[in-house]
Amino acid sequence: MLWIHGGGFIAGTTEQVNTVAPRFARWLRVPIVTVEYRWASENPYPAALDDARAAWQWMLDADDIDSTRLAILGQSGGGGLAAALVNRIHNEGGQQPVAQVLHYPMLDDRVAADRSLGKETFEIWNNRCNKIAWNAYLQPAKTGDAAVWEYAAPARRADLSGLPPTWIGVGIYDLFSEETRKYADRLIDAGVPCETMYVDGAPHVFEIVAPEWKVSGLFLERTRAFLKKHLAAGETANAT
Repeated sequence: MLWIHGGGFIAGTTEQVNTVAPRFARWLRVPIVTVEYRWASENPYPAALDDARAAWQWMLDADDIDSTRLAILGQSGGGGLAAALVNRIHNEGGQQPVAQVLHYPMLDDRVAADRSLGKETFEIWNNRCNKIAWNAYLQPAKTGDAAVWEYAAPARRADLSGLPPTWIGVGIYDLFSEETRKYADRLIDAGVPCETMYVDGAPHVFEIVAPEWKVSGLFLERTRAFLKKHLAAGETANAT
């Protein structure tokens, strides 16, 4: 599984998943690959996406990885990159993952351009942070511009059909809650198998800041069950 860490495109490191990623490796009995992608604003779009694409290709080419059953998981900004990567793989006609998992993904630059959200106070990540991050990533374009590319902001993709089964989850008290719901609804409308989890009262990255919370454990367990099902299905299909 390719695991893409968060950080709003402008921060973050693979070290921040050093606790949870090995747990998934044990639970699923699969290797986990993480990618130290380049940050904006020194390296705006498409640098981070190109790095994630290179990591995906490395997995496809690796002799000791079963390339017929690969999944992609991303968190926050990494969730946006995961969605963008899956869209890009689909358009390129390359081998798709058997599943994608999007944890509170950063999908839509137009949210950052919504001035009404500037008055809302969200824990961990507010719309001021969001606008700074998106503008750094999109330069020379700005949030809300008509010319923003669909690979940069996956919510701008017009047709979501043909994408792999998806698990998508977010806290209700998260800036990304509405855009996540809209993306999930569009996936379902496009015929993509999609499982969702919307957590009441939860802020951004809640399972990281409150790992002992019962719902945090449930969030990860449902992710694990979804991945186990689809990775096993890929293994069965390969054996057949």
